[in-house]
This record gives sequence, structure tokens and C-alpha cells, in this order.
Amino acid sequence: MESDIISQVSRPILDKVFATPSTSELIVQDFAVIMIIASIMALISYKLKQPMIMAYIIAGMLIGPHTPPFSLIVNVDILHVFAEIGIILLLFVIGMEFPIEKLKNIGKKATFIAVVEASGTFMAGFAVTQAMGFAFFDSLFLSLAISVTSTVIIMRVLEELGMLKDEATYLVIGIAVIEDVIIISLLAVLQSVAATGNLSITEVGVSITLVIAFIVGAIIVGSKVIPRCVDLVGRTNHDELLIIGVLGVAFGLAFIAFRLDISVATGAFFAGVLVAGSRMRMATKVLATPIRDMFAALFFISVGALMDIKLLPMFIVPAVILVLVSFVAKFSTVWASARAQKLGKVTSLKTGVGLSSSGGELALVAAKGGVDVGATSSFVLPMVGAMTIISTFISPYVIKYGWKFTERLARKEVEGKDG
Repeated sequence: MESDIISQVSRPILDKVFATPSTSELIVQDFAVIMIIASIMALISYKLKQPMIMAYIIAGMLIGPHTPPFSLIVNVDILHVFAEIGIILLLFVIGMEFPIEKLKNIGKKATFIAVVEASGTFMAGFAVTQAMGFAFFDSLFLSLAISVTSTVIIMRVLEELGMLKDEATYLVIGIAVIEDVIIISLLAVLQSVAATGNLSITEVGVSITLVIAFIVGAIIVGSKVIPRCVDLVGRTNHDELLIIGVLGVAFGLAFIAFRLDISVATGAFFAGVLVAGSRMRMATKVLATPIRDMFAALFFISVGALMDIKLLPMFIVPAVILVLVSFVAKFSTVWASARAQKLGKVTSLKTGVGLSSSGGELALVAAKGGVDVGATSSFVLPMVGAMTIISTFISPYVIKYGWKFTERLARKEVEGKDG
């Protein structure tokens, strides 16, 4: 009798424990695994004083389906959803750093250098990847990825060195801003062309026209509407309404861009630019940043999870070569174009060193852009991930010691003249 009672009580509990989990339960399980592993890796990265992006990529590699003996996550597709949301929020907050007035005031010198640097690095990367035997679209997206400069890394390093007010710093930041706009626009064009699989002059012309029309339309029309709407919501002094409203702008423009076969990153970036024109910019940034941080982490984790580390021996050497190509191309194009603008040797050298590092969040966005439209091979994303890890690790040291070396040369030159 007693055993029957125990059986009646315990059976529902055991059935529930050993029952096949539902889809929602699997998502919660995957999310728990992702956040726990990411937290552990982030703590280790913090203790070792390394960039968090490396921690998230490695965490993704640990839990991903390509890491033996088995995947720690069940539903890999959910990572793609998290990654897409992460891209939108990441580019939205980056766009908020560059209101339209700031973009207008960057100056002709920064614009000229940015165009020369981006195009020069892109062409150098394309030439090298083609010589190495890569497929056409693989070369295009890899070249775009190495053309990126990590604005976040540059800002953090210069801030730590106390050089934010240096003459070269303003130029570096201005160039990085213009470069971000160029890279995002090129990504939109490449994705549009790759989606059709046709690289005819007509298709390229249509893609470029569509991107320009979207950007111009977003700026001209959006700048007259979005800031006023954001300020109107902000007057309610209700944080929840404000954050929901600006996220609606971000995802709304991202969706419009997607429907036009343009990268969602482009729509999100210019949504941030428009919101930055409102009086509520700082409050919005404070509210949006924690959400951005969480989903940006999920984006980098998803990139790591999608990397097949078994392919590492195949792409590590090309990755190192492309990092070197990027460094040489960026430094030489920035130095030459800065000198052509009649900037001093010291400023030109510092600017060249500051912008010579590749990688960062936009490089991964560019690489994943090729994956999203099915245009690139399976090794492109892990290769760019390896390049990002390498460049993220060495960039702070390159900038720090490069600028110190430049200042030492400047002092010796002054002492030589005095002598």
C-alpha cells in the first residue's frame, strides 16, 4: 500500500524529469549554456587583461557543433537569430556615436584618407587572395573584412595612453568613422550582388544606386522625422517608452534595408545616426548599451560556434598572411595620403600606425554577410575569426609602441635640429 502511494507520487515527477524537452525548454537550455560558458571565459579574459571579443569567440568555439566530442548546444539555428539581433543592436549603438552634424564636420582630409585606405586595402586583399587561389566571392568578402579598422579597439587604447586629445587622434577617429560608412555601404552592395550571383555592370549599378538611395533617403527624410519623434517620446520621462521607441526605429530601418536586399547592418547603423540627432541621444545610449552588450556578446559567440576548428591547419597560414597584407596596405595608404594632404611626418606616422590594425566587430559582420547570402565558402568565417583574434591581440601593442616609437623619432629630430 505504502509503495503504491510512493509510486503514484513519484511517477509524475520522474515522467516530467525524463520526458523529451519541448522546443522552448531546449532554447532556455541552450541560452543557459551560452551565458554560463561566456561568463566563465569573460572572467578569464578580464583576469588576463585581454579584449572581451576574444573571450566570446573562444566560448562559441567551445560550445559549438564543430568542437569534439559533441556540441553543448542543441539548436544551432537559434544562434543565427541571436547573431542577427546582435548585429542590429551593435551597429545601432555604433551609429549613435556619429550624428549627422559630426559626419559633416569630419573634414575633407579624413574623407580623402579613408577612401584611399579602404579602396587600397580592398584591392590589395583581392589581389593577394586571388593569387592564393580563393574563389571570386570569397576574395571579395575577405578583402572587405581586412579593410575594416576596429574603432572600439583604437578608442580604448588611445584612452588608456591618455592620447585622446592628440592631433593625430582626431584624424584617426574621423577616418575610422568615414571608413565604417564605406565598409557598411560596400557590404550592402556585395550582398545585393552576391544574392543574384550576377556581377554585371547593370547589377552593380543597380545595387550601388539602391544603397545610395537608401542612405540619402534615410538621412534626408529620417533626419526631419526621427529626432523629433524621439524627443517627443523622451518628454514623457518614461525610460521604457524611450527604449522601446528607439529600438523600433533600429529594427524598423533594419527591416526596410533587408526588404531592399541591403544589409540589416546598414539600416541599423543609419538608425543610430538619426537617433543621435535628437536631444535624448545620451539617455538613449545609456539605455541601449546594456542590451547591445548582451546581444553583441551573443553575436561573437555565434561566430565562434560556427567556426570549424578542424579547418584551422588549412586557414591559419592564409589568415596570418592577410593580417600582414592588411597592416602593410593600411599603413602605406594612410601614410601616403596623409602626406599628400600636407600633414606633418609625425601626424602621418601616428595616423598610419593607429589605423593599421584590421579586424574588430565589423570584420566579423562583413564575413557573416557573405555567409548569410550563401556566397562564401565554409572556411571564410573561421578564417576571419582567426584574423580577428590575431589582430585584436596585437593591435593594442602595435598602436601603443608604434606611437611611442614615433614620438621618440620626433624628439630625436628636434634634438638634432637644436644641436
